[in-house]
Amino acid sequence: SFVQGSKLEIPLWLAKGLHDSKRRIISVELPKIYKEAWRTVFSADANVVDLHKMGPYYYGFGSQLLNFDSPENPEIAQTILQASTFISRFRRIMDSSQNAYNEDTSALLARLDELERALFRAGQKGLNDFQCWEKGQASQITASSLVQNYGKRKFTDMDG
Repeated sequence: SFVQGSKLEIPLWLAKGLHDSKRRIISVELPKIYKEAWRTVFSADANVVDLHKMGPYYYGFGSQLLNFDSPENPEIAQTILQASTFISRFRRIMDSSQNAYNEDTSALLARLDELERALFRAGQKGLNDFQCWEKGQASQITASSLVQNYGKRKFTDMDG
């Protein structure tokens, strides 16, 4: 058995299951990358931060932390979405995916969160598909799966 105030590292899914704001079974301590000191680093220059080293699922995990009643939740949400973090990194990632074609991008990719890596790969695939079409190696341009899924959701929403 554990005494009150014991600290444990447990998986997120278990913490979410045990967290109950009424009974106070557990309280959750923020991982250091989401605390104020790191939020200050992000606001200074988000592009220099190695998100993969600090947490390969920075954006996804951070959004899950918002399920807990931390007084820092508004600041965490703002840091995840603010221009100095996601948007400025997104611009750099997409620029690199379009302009670093056939170059070694391993150093860049090593510093990216998994969501950012997926965005980079999507950017490179889009460029590759366009170049194939431009050279006549593809018979037609097709809509991306993101656009197709958006269209399906929109029609489904209208039906309901």
